[in-house]
Amino acid sequence: MRRKTSVPPSPLPQRQGVDPVRVRLPFSDAWATVGDYLVERLSGAAPGVVEEMLDSGLVVGADGHPVAARTPYVPGRYLFFHRDLPPEVPVPFPLDVVHRDAHLVVADKPHFLATTPRGSHVTETALARLRRELDLPQLGAAHRLDRLTAGLVLFVVRPAERGAYQRLFAERRVRKVYEAIAPYDPTLAVPRTVRSRILKERGVPAAREIEGEPNAETLVELVERSGDLGMYRLTPRTGQTHQLRVHMSALGVPILGDPLYPVVTGPVPDGDFRRPLQLLARRLEFTDPVTGVEHRLRSGRTLRAWESYRDWAGPQDR
Repeated sequence: MRRKTSVPPSPLPQRQGVDPVRVRLPFSDAWATVGDYLVERLSGAAPGVVEEMLDSGLVVGADGHPVAARTPYVPGRYLFFHRDLPPEVPVPFPLDVVHRDAHLVVADKPHFLATTPRGSHVTETALARLRRELDLPQLGAAHRLDRLTAGLVLFVVRPAERGAYQRLFAERRVRKVYEAIAPYDPTLAVPRTVRSRILKERGVPAAREIEGEPNAETLVELVERSGDLGMYRLTPRTGQTHQLRVHMSALGVPILGDPLYPVVTGPVPDGDFRRPLQLLARRLEFTDPVTGVEHRLRSGRTLRAWESYRDWAGPQDR
């Protein structure tokens, strides 16, 4: 049996709140040198980029010493390097902190800001911004909100405690309450509990409901009506990807501003902040697994379509 080894700390510092890339060489004899492997692994990079990184000493081992292209391949060895960070469109909304102590930071995330680095959103993420603004380089996310969803997100200050807070979400010991603005349908009987089986396939933008035992459950309540719109309270009892958006669409009242449900209209372009998805993670309630404190946290954000649909919708709907 292969012996498990501990993951070494990175010898490279963060850049703009973003960790360096960590690569562990696979247990295989398919490559003769480190350069052979990295060129294949990073095949999406422009020609010559990987070789230039190696020649410039930008790839290092766990000891911090540069690794050359012709360095012999050693299975299990760790390598570190910084990814290229191209300019990103700034998300021009504040990232408020609603709670901070020695263990936790709970942020009130705006629409359009990703929670953690992913894809083309790296420095313009809640995690990277909080690390920079609060000078907390070890900060980590306990869970995620979709980039288009606003509201409360929990981050952990101490890496050793992150697992305890992640288990809160995995074991459904966090009460999450959302608000959404969607069409009002007088024929829709609410409150109601929606249960279905949701499948989210990698590389496919939208999730879908399929036959089978339910893996997603949401309590849907109508809080208030204003003309053709309703304000809904959504209480998920599970945490499937896009669960609330899928369930509201299935009920015939898709959330305003949703580019995926009921019809995929394409991704929201970076820099287009005109019509945020009208979905807000309003409340988080849980017992702190480290301190035992009862937390009852509330977002201070509002959903613009409810305050003024005309302002949210823009000129074409007036």
